[in-house]
Amino acid sequence: MIKAHAALAALAVSGMLAVAGCGSGDGNSYGSSGESSATTESSGGRYGASRASGSAGGSVAVASVGDLGKALVDAEGFTLYYFEKDRNGKSACYAACASAWPPLTTGGAPNATSGADPSKLGTTKRTDGTVQVTYAGWPLYTYTADTKPGEDNGTDVDAFGAAWYPLHPDGEKAGE
Repeated sequence: MIKAHAALAALAVSGMLAVAGCGSGDGNSYGSSGESSATTESSGGRYGASRASGSAGGSVAVASVGDLGKALVDAEGFTLYYFEKDRNGKSACYAACASAWPPLTTGGAPNATSGADPSKLGTTKRTDGTVQVTYAGWPLYTYTADTKPGEDNGTDVDAFGAAWYPLHPDGEKAGE
């Protein structure tokens, strides 16, 4: 019940941002010319501009997350999610989606720490030119409804056209 309320709150905020002009209004922009996704992606979510820019180098670690057991987290211990709508290592999350689910970006090579498998790390270029961290081929995101390390309020949330899940260190889906 709490996860459902958190998801609805995040969707409501995302909807307000889309209406206010942050992105393409439909929440499903894929980088068409004239899109201003750079603003949404670089300053969205709980992180603000410096966090979303990936200045920490896109670190991926493993920690205990909710009832899921071991799952991927960022350098601050916040759960990392994958989006089932993403295909072939490319993000399908822009505009309002990226405001609710900020992509984990990096200004350099991603870094595997604390149990993350470095051979599963990679990157993908986003339409605004930023570089998003991938794991086992999945672009990684955090969730704005997670307000402290170890929360997994985004697990099994259906938003922006597909479901969201954390990943276990082996690259498999965590939770359902």
